[in-house]
Amino acid sequence: MDTIWHPYYPVNARLPHYVANEAPLLKLLVAFAAIIAAVIVTVLTVVRRIRPKMATSDRLAVSWFALCGFLHCFFEGYFVWNHRRLAGMQTLFAQLWKEYALSDSRYLTSDTFMLCVESFTVVVLGPLCWAIVVAIAWRSRARHPLQVIMCVGHLYSVVLYYSTSLTELYLNGVSHSRPEFLYFWVYYVAFNAPWVVVPAVILFQSVVYIKNGLQDRHAKAA
Repeated sequence: MDTIWHPYYPVNARLPHYVANEAPLLKLLVAFAAIIAAVIVTVLTVVRRIRPKMATSDRLAVSWFALCGFLHCFFEGYFVWNHRRLAGMQTLFAQLWKEYALSDSRYLTSDTFMLCVESFTVVVLGPLCWAIVVAIAWRSRARHPLQVIMCVGHLYSVVLYYSTSLTELYLNGVSHSRPEFLYFWVYYVAFNAPWVVVPAVILFQSVVYIKNGLQDRHAKAA
């Protein structure tokens, strides 16, 4: 059983419980997209009842943090809870993880780094995203400090995620991604890129907002 064939890299990764996905990729993606859309629409509907007059930028921020909150708490939480048996499961989330793992097999091998960083994401970053949604809805002063913390957390996590895998490839010649364009450049690079670009933009906006607020406070105190 230890030598069962699987499509992941490195080819000697031990996945004795691996079972190929039953559902077509398109069906998985459509189902996942429908769930995400339902979550975002529901959250936006609730937030707009609390705060009817909301700027487009705030609606986009709510959508982003609702997306992150869902992914962190539920999708990544599913990985943390089921990491030992994920490769042999056929649920929607398990099959999605098995598809994504073609770009990073560490998600199927109970890699210690992935377990640590994803557990932190589930326990800390996920709830923090929902706290920011609430802060935006109620126009809380805590919004921008929370956004700074959240965005730094996202950026740091992505740096660690990329660097650990690429460093292992450079130093040890071990690749966790299949070499095809779809898996490395689309799944591994492009799918994670939004967690670099969007947090960087939001971080800049929040830093400017806090800086301007402090300048106004100092001007009034002078």
